[in-house]
Amino acid sequence: MKTRFSSLVKLKKSIMQKSERVMQKANANLNSASMALELSYHSLEDVEPPKSGTMGDMLASRTLLDSQRGIISHNKEWVDFAKNQVDQAKYQLKLDMIEHEKFQYLELEEIKKEIKSKKIEEAKDLDEVALMTYTGKRK
Repeated sequence: MKTRFSSLVKLKKSIMQKSERVMQKANANLNSASMALELSYHSLEDVEPPKSGTMGDMLASRTLLDSQRGIISHNKEWVDFAKNQVDQAKYQLKLDMIEHEKFQYLELEEIKKEIKSKKIEEAKDLDEVALMTYTGKRK
């Protein structure tokens, strides 16, 4: 049954679905960031400092370790950013779901009111038909 809220319900549903897609993308981005951070930690563990050699080898190893620590720091920032994005997406999804449910409830109440009105109208019509039939039998 079509009500004055039907188009709003459809609109709110599409907005809610869009928020769900944003949430899924944010979760995927967070998973990617977490995997990158984990890989950068494993790469740091794989770097072995030289036990012997020239000073150049020691400096190269130190530079490699510093570089890897920089990558880890960058990935930590990425994970924090992705967590923030997920939190924002969750909040927006929650708001959109509340809006959708609100208009869905209003639509349902409108439908109930319409059904009640139709039942009353039908009862009046039946009463009128019964009265006409009763009057017709008496004559």
